[in-house]
Amino acid sequence: MSYCSAGSWRKPLRLKVVAVLCAASLVAPAPALALEIFGLRLFERDRPEDEVIGTPQPYTVDFVVQGEEDGIERTLRRASRLWGGRDEPASGAAGLIATARGDYRRLLNALYADARYGGTISITIDGREAADLPPDAELASPAAVRVSIDPGPLFHFAEAGIVNQAPPARNRRDRVENPVDEGFRIGEPARSGVIIGAGQLAEEAWRQQGHAKATVVERRVTAEHPSNTIDAELVVDPGRYAVFGPVSVTGTERMDPGFVARQTGIQPGKEYDPDDLREARDNLTRLDVFRSARVQEAETIGPDGTLPIQVILQERLPRRFGAGGSFSTVDGLGLEAFWLHRNLFGRAERLRIEGKVAGIGATIDPEDFTYRTGVTFTKPGIYTPKTDLVASLFGDREVLDIYTRTGVTAELGITHGFTDELTGRFVLRGGYAEFEDDVFGIRDFVTVGFLGGIAYDSRDNAADATEGIFTELTVEPFYEFNYGNAAVRMVADGRAYYSFDEEDRFVVAGRVRLGAVVDPPIEETPPDRLFLAGGGGSVRGYEYRSIGVETPLGTVGGRSLIEASAELRVRVTRSIGLVAFADAGYVGESAVPDFSEDLRIGVGAGLRYLTGFGPIRLDVAVPLDPREDDPAVAFYVGIGQAF
Repeated sequence: MSYCSAGSWRKPLRLKVVAVLCAASLVAPAPALALEIFGLRLFERDRPEDEVIGTPQPYTVDFVVQGEEDGIERTLRRASRLWGGRDEPASGAAGLIATARGDYRRLLNALYADARYGGTISITIDGREAADLPPDAELASPAAVRVSIDPGPLFHFAEAGIVNQAPPARNRRDRVENPVDEGFRIGEPARSGVIIGAGQLAEEAWRQQGHAKATVVERRVTAEHPSNTIDAELVVDPGRYAVFGPVSVTGTERMDPGFVARQTGIQPGKEYDPDDLREARDNLTRLDVFRSARVQEAETIGPDGTLPIQVILQERLPRRFGAGGSFSTVDGLGLEAFWLHRNLFGRAERLRIEGKVAGIGATIDPEDFTYRTGVTFTKPGIYTPKTDLVASLFGDREVLDIYTRTGVTAELGITHGFTDELTGRFVLRGGYAEFEDDVFGIRDFVTVGFLGGIAYDSRDNAADATEGIFTELTVEPFYEFNYGNAAVRMVADGRAYYSFDEEDRFVVAGRVRLGAVVDPPIEETPPDRLFLAGGGGSVRGYEYRSIGVETPLGTVGGRSLIEASAELRVRVTRSIGLVAFADAGYVGESAVPDFSEDLRIGVGAGLRYLTGFGPIRLDVAVPLDPREDDPAVAFYVGIGQAF
């Protein structure tokens, strides 16, 4: 293999690349390949790497990387399709040759990404260089493929600079990471991704300060092979300062275009900010009315310095039906269904009617089933694009071993998103319920109160989180009329997720829930305001809401709650996962836990079938301190992780 000597090659858009891009010889003799470096495609030919359908072509791969650095070898193997597909035959001889030729480019890009610009790559099939083979070449069965790579030395930055770099942002919201802090500085490995990222950060820094059309107009990247160094200089044209212009809306059928423009939150005349465009897209997506929603800026800034914004939409069908279910050997089968109209009056008003029945199988008597039905109306954007009005009315009959509740509840409140992660709600709630149990007999309760809550959610996926945290605090002061008591119910919930590897194969998850009810005694407090634990979303291995305060006549709810869960989640394949878990729960008689009651612990394991809408969950749990009526083993089936 030969190295090209220092020289220069210039593209029309004023990109100057010296020596390092002559590294086409790295894949010699492969003139049919397209090299990609710093976001540019070089030496491109019109020969695509198409999928070829033909007689299956088995092959073996000998993958050799010179040197003793395991990290680069793993990186190169991940980049190679020959290595990744070694367990399956290729699609004909032509397909194997096409894959091999594509590997030149993929491996070269992997070397560049690791700051190695002086390496060599050789891919042979049956002893012949793949780049020299015609597509109709005859190959052995199996074909002997050998990939031999000398990564070469690491190149470091000798120079790393940005011409016309944006000044420091005055507004904290407009701050962008400094390319220097991301490795674009003298002495650091000159990885291609660092250079590309430095250009993107340089553009973004200007855009965050109102220069909507800032762009890197020139990249001067020079490699010095004798010293194994890179000189890199990026030239930025910030363009003109801009403010938001008018917002136009196209594609609406049932939606009010004026309402859509308002929901974007974009204010004409305000300084251009790319964060506002991202927030506008999120606001429209949150309405759940559009199949697709694009918010795009005009190509040019107007003479008056305004940048028009266009919203392009495609609406969903307004009506939607849904059904779901859950099952456990302890709680039986639960079924639920809903009907949803998501654009009732043309401003994304949602009307949801739903019903649920549970306890099927645990009993065959319909009178012992749990029922719930109700309607919820949501009107978005009542004050700001992130403020919703929510009203609901529900009637339900809940049958537990501890009590039976029959009642109706009405709520009226607002929810507001302060940021993407922080949300709050304030709800006026009132209701009537009749309770029947073995301890206190039949009692009626009439309550009116408020519920205030605030939640922070940074999880990457609510249904199957691998990183982030979720915390929520709710405070509910209420007044009960039949006994004349004022009370406050408080609940704090915290969850955290941590992944041990980049592929999220190993994830540890934890949950803690604390609760307290202050002032009235247990016998004068509505049982559904007291705390109970147990079941699939609480302490697995015990019956649903069966853990409470023990009395001579039976179990009742308590005034304090502590729950904790820990899970180790392992993804075995792309679609199969395993989970080991431990749950614990405590319910106390007083508002301040005194641990006079027993701590209940359940342990077990689970299987997850990973789907696009969330994992399908099967858990098997064993109670470590079973009571007389607790099962020896409990099974749970549902959708989504346990927490």
